[in-house]
Amino acid sequence: MQSRALPRIHMLIGPATLTSQGRDRMDLTHYSEKLSGKPRLTGQEMLAALPEVRELAEVVVDNQNPHEMNRLEDLRRLGLYVDALMRRPDVDGVTWVQGTNSLEETAFFLNLVVRSDKPLTAVGAQRPFTAISTDAHLNLINAIRVAASPQARGKGVLAVTNSEINAARDVTKSFTYQVQTFRSRDLGVLGYVDADRIVFYRAPLRRHTLHSEFDLTQVEQMPPVEILYVHAGANAGMARAAVQLGAKGLVVAGSGAGSPGPFRDELVALSAEGIRIVRSARVGEGRVLGTGNGHEEGFIAADNLIPQKAALLLSLALTRSSDPQEIQRIFDEY
Repeated sequence: MQSRALPRIHMLIGPATLTSQGRDRMDLTHYSEKLSGKPRLTGQEMLAALPEVRELAEVVVDNQNPHEMNRLEDLRRLGLYVDALMRRPDVDGVTWVQGTNSLEETAFFLNLVVRSDKPLTAVGAQRPFTAISTDAHLNLINAIRVAASPQARGKGVLAVTNSEINAARDVTKSFTYQVQTFRSRDLGVLGYVDADRIVFYRAPLRRHTLHSEFDLTQVEQMPPVEILYVHAGANAGMARAAVQLGAKGLVVAGSGAGSPGPFRDELVALSAEGIRIVRSARVGEGRVLGTGNGHEEGFIAADNLIPQKAALLLSLALTRSSDPQEIQRIFDEY
């Protein structure tokens, strides 16, 4: 079979600032369709505005766009869809376009459930496609460049923004509006998308994609998980209220090194009842340890996963086991 001249990259699109149109070129804040009165751009419209892409890859715009991204069920469906795409011999890589607010969560979820070593990039923008200072154009071009690069193969899902490449597991949004928002706080970038070439300096070591044990084809529904935020004056009853609303697991965004604060006693009781409890931290950097202050028998330590990512991993873990030791093994490996 004759090889293609350019890599074929499949582009999927969810709700995104990157695809949005402002009222005018100075509009950086009122670009939703409701406020601007202008619809989001399609993949074809964005590619037409960026003819440089044609020199980089053959980009196929997904015919199911836009994909919804509001619920765990949306994530499950997207994971199944992307996994199936990656198995096709005519697809060399995927670029996923999404709003930056929860891009880190979608990227991490795909990192856990898409069982392929083909490149998969996640990209968003802080400013709409039509803004005079938009980061949307270069971010999209660079995400496609990385998805088309053989160097990206086997490195898991990669968030590509601001000419930086970050691992899906480690990256988080750190700024409300500025373009340098995505950071892997305590671990750093994997590499850069520079003008001359793509440069990688390290690769993720935790299990992901092709080496993941999670198989969404065996999952009919993602178990609901809620996050409890420790703060001065927190109502301890929120933990049991979350369970009464259907939560099968709870992640604590603990203070300091993961202290459960006023939730401790109620969480101990819920753990004894079979609700799985994961201790994370609200501080944004560093590991939460499975020992010492704040840890109780049956609790699971999130390591350095931030609460919103710990919640996704806990939900997936609960599709395989409810044993705290087994779930702790999962958190230690992913």
